[in-house]
Amino acid sequence: MNRFCGGIKAAALILLAIGWAGSLLTGLSAKEKPGSVDPNDPTLRFFQLVDSTRGGKLTDFYIIADVYRDPASPDEELQHILKADYDKARAFGKLHVYVRSVGKIQPEQLKTYTAKEFYEFGLTDQEKYIKSEPGSFGRTGDVYLRAVGDRPLASAPITDEVKKSYELLVSQHLIPALEKK
Repeated sequence: MNRFCGGIKAAALILLAIGWAGSLLTGLSAKEKPGSVDPNDPTLRFFQLVDSTRGGKLTDFYIIADVYRDPASPDEELQHILKADYDKARAFGKLHVYVRSVGKIQPEQLKTYTAKEFYEFGLTDQEKYIKSEPGSFGRTGDVYLRAVGDRPLASAPITDEVKKSYELLVSQHLIPALEKK
């Protein structure tokens, strides 16, 4: 009987060890590997550009971006103004992209005001994207904040539309503006 109990205990320990090892391996394989980011990923390209040209730091970088129709007043055109901050030394939130809107900017206004001044005319942020690591927006460590109406920024779900908007801002506005300067 003693040998029988000893055998059961040994078998139980072996099964427990196999189960523990299996759960450990499953947990490891579920994580994305750092090298699995597409080399054309806009965030990766942005990080590499700032790391190589600005020493891994970008502060208060303002850009006049796209023109769009006001959803509340379809006859009126508005323009996005972006502010970007990046620090590769941050563990969380390496990149912060703030979005504000102003009325469509006229050519004569561009001669008088800077992108920073237009950003300040916008008064409040409409959106904020926080990105911690390269890869598509919505990964662990990414945050999206949105203001609804006159309310301040608040956490909002990261939908496919939000992901597309983030990629557009980085690939069509931030990267080209950095390459020019």
